[in-house]
Amino acid sequence: MKIRFILPAVLTCVLLQGCSLTKEEQADRMFQNYTGSGTPGAAVKIIHNGQTILEKVYGMADIENKIPVTYKTSFRLASVTKQFTAMCIMILEEQGRLKYETTLKEIFPDFPDYGNAITVQNVLQHTSGLIAYEDLIPDTVSVQVLDKDVLQKMMEQDSTYFEPGTDYRYSNSGYAVLAMIIEKLSEKTFAEFLKEYIFMPVGMNNSAAFQNGISTVPNRAYGYDVQEDSIGFSDQSAYSAVLGDGGIYSSLEDLTKWDQALYSDTLVSFRSLETAFTPFKETYGFGWRIDEYKGHRRLHHTGSTSGFRNVIQRFPDDKFTIIILTNRKEPDPAPLAKKLVDMYLIKN
Repeated sequence: MKIRFILPAVLTCVLLQGCSLTKEEQADRMFQNYTGSGTPGAAVKIIHNGQTILEKVYGMADIENKIPVTYKTSFRLASVTKQFTAMCIMILEEQGRLKYETTLKEIFPDFPDYGNAITVQNVLQHTSGLIAYEDLIPDTVSVQVLDKDVLQKMMEQDSTYFEPGTDYRYSNSGYAVLAMIIEKLSEKTFAEFLKEYIFMPVGMNNSAAFQNGISTVPNRAYGYDVQEDSIGFSDQSAYSAVLGDGGIYSSLEDLTKWDQALYSDTLVSFRSLETAFTPFKETYGFGWRIDEYKGHRRLHHTGSTSGFRNVIQRFPDDKFTIIILTNRKEPDPAPLAKKLVDMYLIKN
């Protein structure tokens, strides 16, 4: 009689293919579609209390040259870049070169009058109402758009989507404008400022704001578009050279250093960090989405571009972080991050 009750339980366990597996083995199953010598890959890391509790790499960084993904592989971060752009602004604020209340018109005197109502903080928190540059660039554009081109497009407008500071609308335009603010006030290129004030102090040696023909990316991953019956090269788009909203490349190794630096005053004071992690309307801080997940405070962001999809989720009260980097156009890895959070942090 006991066997009759035990066997269904065993069969259920086998069918679920999970209860007998270690967490690492379950993670491997989650990422099985990223494995193989002809498949764009993924890099996955979980950090808890400053210690690595899971670090896995899958698939290829460069299919054509048969180069696999490693912990040092640098992926284009896309919008995960925004937290770095925001940090540059925070550094300038602490240097006394701007205030969060400074307006675009004060920084760029030739900016249209509507810039008198847009503060740096509005731009950081996506409450500026700036027009989306993507809607202003013709489909026939033959050269890549740069941050300075986005600023010029904003200077050709005469209005915003809404009165600045009254609503939220995610804005790539705003973060391109922030990159140009950084360049004007520091008298350095955005890439130079990042390297001097963030990458070098933190030890992020595999990270760069990529400028084609100017800089190189160590251990670079290339982007792909995976279809049901084919895998196509999909590394760049017309917007890939806009740096402030999405142009940084980085690796698991370097993002671990970045994550840990955010628990310290290595880059800016704790006062600045507290300001950055205070959201507008419980939505967005300075380069981070801010909310709660199952009762745990969460700072997070995704990044999506022509051939890359990424996610970082930080639970600062738990000292817990998940990073997933992939070099493919689809799918969104955020659901996988959620499963890992449930497995390693929530433990339902």
